[in-house]
Amino acid sequence: MNVIETHALSRRFGRTEAVHELTLEVPAGSVTALLGSNGAGKTTTLKMLMNLLRPTSGSATVLGVPSERLGERERARIGYVSENQDLPRWMTVRQLLDYCRPFYPTWDRDLERKLLAQFELPEARKLGALSRGMLMKAALLSSLAYRPQLLVLDEPFSGLDPLVREDFIRGVLEVSDAGEWTVLVSSHDIEEVERLADHIALMDAGRLELREPAEALQGRFRRVEVTHGGENVGPAPEWIGWERAGTLTRFVETRFAGAATERTWQERFPGATINAQPMSLREIFVALVRARRKPANESAA
Repeated sequence: MNVIETHALSRRFGRTEAVHELTLEVPAGSVTALLGSNGAGKTTTLKMLMNLLRPTSGSATVLGVPSERLGERERARIGYVSENQDLPRWMTVRQLLDYCRPFYPTWDRDLERKLLAQFELPEARKLGALSRGMLMKAALLSSLAYRPQLLVLDEPFSGLDPLVREDFIRGVLEVSDAGEWTVLVSSHDIEEVERLADHIALMDAGRLELREPAEALQGRFRRVEVTHGGENVGPAPEWIGWERAGTLTRFVETRFAGAATERTWQERFPGATINAQPMSLREIFVALVRARRKPANESAA
């Protein structure tokens, strides 16, 4: 079952196409990371999903409801935290929680108290007097305490110091580990997302480049270095990031399948020394984006 589905979802701003025919599925119970550099179309996508922005074309469903028909009933099952979230700064932390609580029948007072202590939020302090990190914690707490079916996080780590990021991630992980909800997190802070996500969706220039389980993605990518006798060997279609300097050739294998792939390398480079290493999500992201943006007339040699 999918909590979110989009079909050819697109959004234009004048002549600029921010999102181009996005077809995406977010499985129930998953933590799906929507990755991409600034301007990739992530925030626009989330705003369309949350019915904060109408699509130019295409469609999306959230919790089985067309996104353009999301109402109060559905919003009571969705938590949404954005880096630019507008909170009532004149309220204290306690007043914010007291205000939000009656709107959500599923509000969990025990979870509220636990997260208040974990986040070390000063209940009597006004939101306007909080640091950015504390403000983000307050926004997250007010979205976690009612245990939403779907939690949507838009660039939640932007501008946060390492300690605040750690608290933020722990708060999400503690609840998501219970398997009670689905999380969709948009971020360009790939190292932080790597700890959270079990599914990865990669966007670049408004287009979806890939979507698959994180384990499968990292399993099929390898960074390869080949030391050989200088033979004139060209790249295979499944190799990207091809670089050659004398007797050293480097590339990224995108379809690694264990011993079978290793035999293919040896056949392509007989007698060569081959070193292959797993790649982090950041390394995979950089390799894919560079390969996509490489000029068509650039030589692979």
